Amino acid sequence: MTQVQLGQALGMSQSAVSRLEKRGTSTYSTDALAAAAAHLEIPPSLVGLSGSRPQAQARDDDDMHRRALLGGAAAAAASPVLAAIPSDSSTRTGQTAALRLSTTAYRRLDGSTPSQDLEEAVQAHLRLIQATARTATGEQRARLAAVGSEAASLAGWLAWDMGNHGSARARYGAAINAARTAGDPLLTAYQTGSLAQFEAHTGNGTQALNLTRRARHALGQQCPPVADAWLSSIEALGHAATGDPQATDKALTRSRSAAETLPDQAPPPWPWVFSFTPEKVTAHRVTCGAWLGLPEWVLADDLDALATGHAKQRALLLLDIAAGHLAAGRVEGAFSLATRALQTGLHYRSGRIVERARAVRRSLALSSPPKVVRDFDERLHGVYL
Repeated sequence: MTQVQLGQALGMSQSAVSRLEKRGTSTYSTDALAAAAAHLEIPPSLVGLSGSRPQAQARDDDDMHRRALLGGAAAAAASPVLAAIPSDSSTRTGQTAALRLSTTAYRRLDGSTPSQDLEEAVQAHLRLIQATARTATGEQRARLAAVGSEAASLAGWLAWDMGNHGSARARYGAAINAARTAGDPLLTAYQTGSLAQFEAHTGNGTQALNLTRRARHALGQQCPPVADAWLSSIEALGHAATGDPQATDKALTRSRSAAETLPDQAPPPWPWVFSFTPEKVTAHRVTCGAWLGLPEWVLADDLDALATGHAKQRALLLLDIAAGHLAAGRVEGAFSLATRALQTGLHYRSGRIVERARAVRRSLALSSPPKVVRDFDERLHGVYL
């Protein structure tokens, strides 16, 4: 197995895999070790993990077993951080921290677990937060509102991946309202930007731009560089969805300039769970190029774009790159990439990936398509997620 193949399975770039192999186990996170062990079918005990740690791709038709498995996986993902909670924390503070850590654990599992398998557990987790908040008062209620905002946003992301746009929009809206209840401008801006990103991807460019303006207004003059970089990239998506390449290019340039000022190793400020890098700006440029029908944007940056994100995100980028190849007249190359992306979509049962694959197919009208397209059609035919 090449480093590229292993990286694709683990949601890492080839260079990241190379660094891990060269520097040894002291640089691995337990999540990376667990994912590698599961993918390579290595017993967890041989890489220093508990033998009871569940594998990422486990399947079982029994709902109760699946819920127990996901609960165990979430606990395993959270356990290194749970150990950092001071033992003398107050009951209320410890309760809030534990609920937040569970949300983080479920978010980590999103990269290796179908959304359908996670959704029920996340919804139950969200109900628990809401029930806890009903009996809280004052400062504790505000803290729980912030935790509930994060969980609602994750629920929105899962609904989006399953292709349930109505539920996704409602859950993102709930996340914004909870952030306002918490009185946290940074969290409010983050959740508003998340909804803007969703609207841009569903073709509502004007709404996406309006939402990014609201997000910036919520921050006022206190806009950290990571927020500026991220919101500029979403503005680029909004402009691309409205068909404006010039405004898109300007927004991408602002985003890259802001991203390049961020420290390489500094952790992102909460609520940014993941860092925002110039490579992610490249990924947004590929997506914008695909929407605007500009193959030169897509094909110039396609390899750099694939170095970011987990398997499902990379599959969506592959489909954007496939659209760029189609725009350049490279039909066979386009559908070779699209087939790889579709395989990932079927593996994770992602409605969002499958629908994007259908959109790529609809953009090609040939009376006698080549074999690679016919094979793609055969795989796509009869898929209902």
